[in-house]
Amino acid sequence: MDLNIRGKRALICAGSQGLGKACALALAAEGVLVTITSRNAAVLSKTADEIGAITGTEVTISVGDITTPYGREMALDVCPEPDILVTNSPGPPLGRFASFSEDDWLAALQSNMLAPLALIRAVHPQMRARRFGRIINITSALIKAPSEVLPLSVGARAGLTAAVSWLAREGVADNVTINNLLPEMIETDRLRVGFERMADLADKDRGPFKEAFIATLPAKRLGRPAEFAAMCAFLASSHAGYITNQNILIDGGHYPGLF
Repeated sequence: MDLNIRGKRALICAGSQGLGKACALALAAEGVLVTITSRNAAVLSKTADEIGAITGTEVTISVGDITTPYGREMALDVCPEPDILVTNSPGPPLGRFASFSEDDWLAALQSNMLAPLALIRAVHPQMRARRFGRIINITSALIKAPSEVLPLSVGARAGLTAAVSWLAREGVADNVTINNLLPEMIETDRLRVGFERMADLADKDRGPFKEAFIATLPAKRLGRPAEFAAMCAFLASSHAGYITNQNILIDGGHYPGLF
């Protein structure tokens, strides 16, 4: 299927590795002019070169902390008026509710709720004026089934989901959609660290803990970043203009509910 987005411009937050990198690769393969952000200049440049070599599409970079006003300003200088925005940020630390301070909560909210909202505020009116826009927030499957060791992530990402819900419905008449991708058990460095932390909290050996957990998944395996990114690319496409305000799970069937 031709996604019909060749030549569109995309800003991918935290795009140097993990799910952000996978989404950048999938979009670049469709001929999208991708800009990726990260605080690590060396890793970011390497990723841009790698994606460019694979896809034949030039990838531009913006070095900086996307959770800060200056970092967002720099990103929008490199990629002014993006047609596609993928918000993404490293998840907050794992731990139980009582272990986190007010500063921990404020940091989580800034990174996983307020920064994405600031970018959305900056680009949404321009997208509506051009009558094309795709905003995709990478959140978490745990906003539907919260975990006792991820209160910071669940709280901030659920707040983002609620905050954009009306905007997602308001902009669709102008062909601007907002959707949320909810990953779980996708094989990334973040998941590896998460498994280690969960095993430590449960006082279990890390290797057997991970294998036992994977055995409980309906798919009996971890997801691949490319599988996640394929859905991101479709939601960014011209074919997805009637899909908005949705929370789309990509979890290999792990979530047991109907809705």
